[in-house]
Amino acid sequence: MENEARTRLNENGRLVIPASFRKALGINPGDEVVLRLEEDELRITTLKLRIERAQRNARKYIKPGVSLADELIAERREAAKRE
Repeated sequence: MENEARTRLNENGRLVIPASFRKALGINPGDEVVLRLEEDELRITTLKLRIERAQRNARKYIKPGVSLADELIAERREAAKRE
């Protein structure tokens, strides 16, 4: 897949994302996308990919076998006992 393409903005401000780019990003009709300005560039990604990236980054700091959900529930129960 090419990692660059040219397209035109229509009169309504709409932009067509080429099919090969949509396929590479896993974007389907109706999917929510995230747009971000970074310096002088527009970056487009999906909400799903952003969540996956955040999860990968968080896993670097979590010991294997540890459940953050279980830890949070335990903390909340302890806090409720103290109230």
